[in-house]
Amino acid sequence: MKNLYFFIIGMICMLGIQLTIAQSDSSSLVSLNHIGISVPDIDEAVEYYTEIIGFKEAFRSRRETGETWLVYLQMSQNTFLEIQANNANQNNEITHFGVQVDNMDQAINFWRSRGVEVEDARKSGNSKAILSNTYDENGIRMEIAELTPDSLPFIAMESWVQE
Repeated sequence: MKNLYFFIIGMICMLGIQLTIAQSDSSSLVSLNHIGISVPDIDEAVEYYTEIIGFKEAFRSRRETGETWLVYLQMSQNTFLEIQANNANQNNEITHFGVQVDNMDQAINFWRSRGVEVEDARKSGNSKAILSNTYDENGIRMEIAELTPDSLPFIAMESWVQE
């Protein structure tokens, strides 16, 4: 009986926390959407993460020359690994983390009201998502994404099939 009591109290507390979060100004922050990494060889990394780890390729972007410069691998329905090739500023590292928001303007206004420097929103030519960025005091980039119905991550999430 005691365990049932604590279970019910715990459920009521969790419900209260969820309702509080849902009603706050920060509710436009939905979830972690992706982690970005840079690697020396995109094809090798994609092969490793798909064949060995078991992620599935969601989409890739190519330069005008046909060279792949970005690949999104789907870890779960709503979570991705973004892989890019190393460049002069990035060498075998985690480059950023991306969060998904319901409303970009609301999210930007919320963070700016707290003194955070947030870039103006822009439409990505690649993924067609609405994007922005901010950096913490350590220089770690948080990419902010509003996924519109025509954006490639949204399409991948909607077509997710667990194998």
